[in-house]
Amino acid sequence: MGSFHPRPGRRLRRRGPRHHLCRSSGSEHELKHHPWTGGFVNEALGVRITSDSAALLPVEDLVGLALRRNPRRAHLLVSRVLAKHVPTEPALVLAAGELLGALAGAALGSAVEEAVLRGVAGELAAVLEGSAESGDGTGTNGTGRHSAPRSPRARLQYAREQLWELPISHPDVITIGYAETATGLGRLVADMLGSYYIHSTRHAPAGAVAYGAFEEAHSHAASHRLLPVDPSVLNTPAPVVLVDDELSTGATVINTITELHAAAAHPLYVVASLIDLRSDADRARFDALAEELGCSIRVVALGTGSIELGEDILSRAQQLISRLSGSPAAAGADAAKPGTAGADAGLPAAADVEPTSGIEASAAAAPEPGTVTVLDYSGAAPGLRSDRFGNRAGISSEYLGTLPDALPGAVSAESLALVATRISAALPASAGPVLVLGCEEFIHVPLTIANALAEALPGTPVRFSTTTRSPIVPIDRPDYAIANAVDFASHDVTEDGPGPRHAYNVGPRRAAGGPDAETGFGSIVLLPEPGTDPASITGPGSVTEALRAVTAAVVVVLLAAEVPAAEAWDAPVQTPAAVPLTGPEFGSYASEDVTWLLKDLRDAQLEAPTAEREAAIQSGGANYAESLPMEYLPSAQYQDLYEEALRRSAPRVASAVGTVTELALAARNREPVLVSLARAGTPIGILMRRWAQRMHGLDLPHYTMSIVRGVGMDETALRYLARTYSPERILFVDGWTGKGAITRELTAALDRFEATDGVRFSADLAVLADPGHSVELFGTREDYLIPSACLNSTVSGLVSRTVFNKDLIAPHDFHGAKFYAHLAGADVSRDFLTAIEQHFEEVRPEAEAAAVKLAAADRTPTWVGWQAVERLSEEYGIHNVNLVKPGVGETTRVLLRRVPWKVLVHPGALEDVAHVLLLAEQRGVPVEEVPELPFSCVGLIHPRFTAGAVGADGRAVAAAGAGASAGAAAGAASGADA
Repeated sequence: MGSFHPRPGRRLRRRGPRHHLCRSSGSEHELKHHPWTGGFVNEALGVRITSDSAALLPVEDLVGLALRRNPRRAHLLVSRVLAKHVPTEPALVLAAGELLGALAGAALGSAVEEAVLRGVAGELAAVLEGSAESGDGTGTNGTGRHSAPRSPRARLQYAREQLWELPISHPDVITIGYAETATGLGRLVADMLGSYYIHSTRHAPAGAVAYGAFEEAHSHAASHRLLPVDPSVLNTPAPVVLVDDELSTGATVINTITELHAAAAHPLYVVASLIDLRSDADRARFDALAEELGCSIRVVALGTGSIELGEDILSRAQQLISRLSGSPAAAGADAAKPGTAGADAGLPAAADVEPTSGIEASAAAAPEPGTVTVLDYSGAAPGLRSDRFGNRAGISSEYLGTLPDALPGAVSAESLALVATRISAALPASAGPVLVLGCEEFIHVPLTIANALAEALPGTPVRFSTTTRSPIVPIDRPDYAIANAVDFASHDVTEDGPGPRHAYNVGPRRAAGGPDAETGFGSIVLLPEPGTDPASITGPGSVTEALRAVTAAVVVVLLAAEVPAAEAWDAPVQTPAAVPLTGPEFGSYASEDVTWLLKDLRDAQLEAPTAEREAAIQSGGANYAESLPMEYLPSAQYQDLYEEALRRSAPRVASAVGTVTELALAARNREPVLVSLARAGTPIGILMRRWAQRMHGLDLPHYTMSIVRGVGMDETALRYLARTYSPERILFVDGWTGKGAITRELTAALDRFEATDGVRFSADLAVLADPGHSVELFGTREDYLIPSACLNSTVSGLVSRTVFNKDLIAPHDFHGAKFYAHLAGADVSRDFLTAIEQHFEEVRPEAEAAAVKLAAADRTPTWVGWQAVERLSEEYGIHNVNLVKPGVGETTRVLLRRVPWKVLVHPGALEDVAHVLLLAEQRGVPVEEVPELPFSCVGLIHPRFTAGAVGADGRAVAAAGAGASAGAAAGAASGADA
C-alpha cells in the first residue's frame, strides 16, 4: 500500500460497512475469544455499539461497558487499552498510545505507511482477543517482516518497534491531554510526535495562573484548567493535538477548541482519540466549528463507529442501579413476576446481578490486612515536574520508549531499571500477580515503571492501572467491565476539594475469566503523585488501608516533585484560592457526606457569654456572626429528651426527607448539587444525599456554606460553586423555615451576586419543614420537632455556627467556623443520620406519594409565617420582627443561644414541644398558651435587653446573681447554638 498521508482538511478515517457489537442472538458481529465486557449493559439497557469495518480495530476489542453513578450519563465506556479502570499489560497501553500518536503524526503531515499501522493494529488485536500465544509466530504482518513471537509482551514490543521506525517528528506542535483519564495517553502521543506536552488538571497548586478552562459536560468532575508555567508556548500559531480516550459527542473538544482559539488562533487542530463514536450530527458540528473559526479540524482514532442508547436511557439506568442497590432478594422476586416494572423495562432480575466491591470479594482471599512497605525517594534530586505545567517531550525513535535525563516529566531508562530492581526486592518472595497503581492524573511515569517491572520479573504477570474519582457500579460477571471496587479518601489538593476516590478490578473476581480470576493480585505497587505527604495516604480511610484489604503486600513508591514556585508563572501571583474542608480533619461527618465551604477557625477565641453577645447585637455594635456563644455539653436530662424526640419523630423526618428529595431531583433534572446552609441545613443535606443514593443510585455532590442575616451569602463560596458547576444545578438546602427571613436573605444575596459577578443562581430553597409557607420545595408544612434542632454542634458534625468576622476572614476566604473536637464523646451527629436513614425503606411509598401529590399542587408561598410574626411583634410591643422567632426550630435556637423573653405555645402542641418547655423552665422563661397561634410555638427575644436582663418578665432587670444562675443553667442545657 501507499503512504497513509491524508489530504489537508480531510478526516483521517474511512467510513465503511459497520458491524454491531452486542450479544443478542442474530448479531451481525460474532464475539471472538473472550466474552465482551459490554454484554451485560447491552442486554440490560439496550446500549448498542456499531463499529466501522474500515477502522484499525473493532470498538468491541477496545472497550467494555459499565454503569455510572452519574445523573448526566448512564453508561461508561471502559477502555481495555487505557489501564484507567482495568488492570492491563503495560506494553499494551504503551503500544496503543504510540499507535494513536502515529495516526496523529499522519494527520499532521508525516508520510506513514498504512500497512505498518494495520500490521501494528493486528498485533494489538491478537493480544486483545486472547490469541497472542497461539500459532507458531512465524507469519508476516503484511510488510514482509516476520510477525511477533508467541509471547504477548514480545509481540507488543515488536509492534512498538515498528512504530518507532516511522519518520514522525513535530517538535513545533502543541499536544494537550485531558484529565484525568487521558493524561498518560496524551504523553504517549506527544512522545511519538516529539512535541511540547501539557495536560489539563483539577489540581490547585499554590500561585498557579490558569491559561484557560473548559467543561467536560458528562464527567463526574466537569471543570478542567490549563496551568502552563510559560503561556507563550500556547500563544504561538502552532498546530494543536488534543488527546482523549473517547469521543462520544465531542462537546468537550468543541469547548476546548473554542477556548483555545479565543486566546490564540491555531490553523489546525488534530483530535486523537482511542475510539470515536460521534453521530453524523456531532461530526457536522465539528465541520461547522472549523468553518466558523477559519481553521481545520481532523479526527483520528483506533476504533470508529457509533453508539445507540435508546429512549429514556438515564431513567432506565437509574431504575437498574436502584434495584442493584436495594435488597437483591426482594428485587429479584419482584423482577420475576410478570408485569412488574423490571420486566416491562427489560431489566435483569436483581437476584441474578449483585453489585460487588473489592473488599467484599476478597474476604476469603485476604483475611488479614496486607503489609505496607514504603520506598521513599522523595528526597532525590532532581524531582519530576508534572506535565500539567507543560513539558517538552521526546521522540520515540531516538530512545526506544524511554527518555533521557535531560527531558522533564519522565524517568530515564537507567532510572527505570533501578526503580524496578528496588521494587522487585521489596516484593514478597511469592508475590503472585503484581499490580502497579498510578493515582488519578499521575499516569505516564507509573506506566513506564510498570513496564520496566514487567521486564525485571519475566515470570510474574505485571499489570498497570490507576485510581480514579469516577463512581462506577461494580458487578462481578464476565460480561461486565467492572468486577469490584475499593473506595478511599482523596489525598491530592484539587480545586473541587477532597472527596471519595476509587480503584477498580483490583480485588479477586468470583466470576470466571482471566488468568487472575480467583486470586486477584498478590502485591500492589502504589505510586502516588510526586511530593505526596506520606501521612495523607496512610491511616483509616486512606488508599493504603483500602489496598491492604485486597492484597497481601502494598509497596508505596514516593517520588520527588519539582513544583514551580509561585513567581515562576508568567503572570501576577493571584490570591490563593480558598480550600474546602472535609472530615475527619474538619467535622465529624464522613468526607463523602459533606464538603464544608468554610475556613477552619478552631484556634480563634470567639466565644462570649450570651448576655454580652445579646447586648452587642441589639445595640447595633456587632453582628451576631462576629462571635460565638459558649459551647457546652447538653445536660443528661436534655440529652434524654432529645433521644425520646428522635425515637418518636424519626419516621416522620425520614418521610419528609424522602418527599423533599424527590421534589429536588425533579426540580434539577435528577442532578442537583446540594448546597446546605450551615449548620441547620447540613444534616438535612446529608440525609437528602443519602436518600438519592440509596433509592436512586445517585451520587449527588453536597456542600455546606454560610449565610448570615444582614451580611448575606458567602460570596467566596458562591464563586467556588460557579467555577465548579453549572449554576442551574445548584440547589440550596435548609432545615426549616420560620417567618422566611433566610428565604428573603437568600434571594437578596443572589440578586447582588448576579449584579457583581454576572452569575445567576436560582433562589429555590429546599427545606424539610416549611411551616412559614415561604418556599416551594419542602417535605412538609407541619410545624413539628426536628430532633436535630434540639442540640447544636453535637448533632451537626461538631461544627459551630458560621462566623463572619473581618479580623479573621479575608476577602478571598470562606466564612469561618470552629471544629469542637473536644466534644467528640457526646457527638451524636452520625447516630442521628443512622436513626433517620433506617426508616427510609418503610416510608418510601408514603414519601413518593406525597411528592407526586405536591408536584401537582399549588405550592406558591403565602408567607403566613411572616404575617404572623408582624402581628405578634405589634401585639407584644416588640416592634422588631427580628426578635420574633416562629416555629419549633427557631424557638429552640432562642432558648439555646439568645436571651429569651417569652415562649408562646399552641395548646394542641404541648407534647411535640416538650424540649422547649424544659428549656424554658431551666432558663426561667414564662410560657404562654396562645390558641390562635399558626405555629406549634414562637420564641420572643428580650426586646429591651441590658447586660443584666436574662429574660424574666421583660420589665424588671434581674439581679446579677440571678443572671449568672440562669446563664449557667442555659449553658448546661445547650450545645451553644443551633
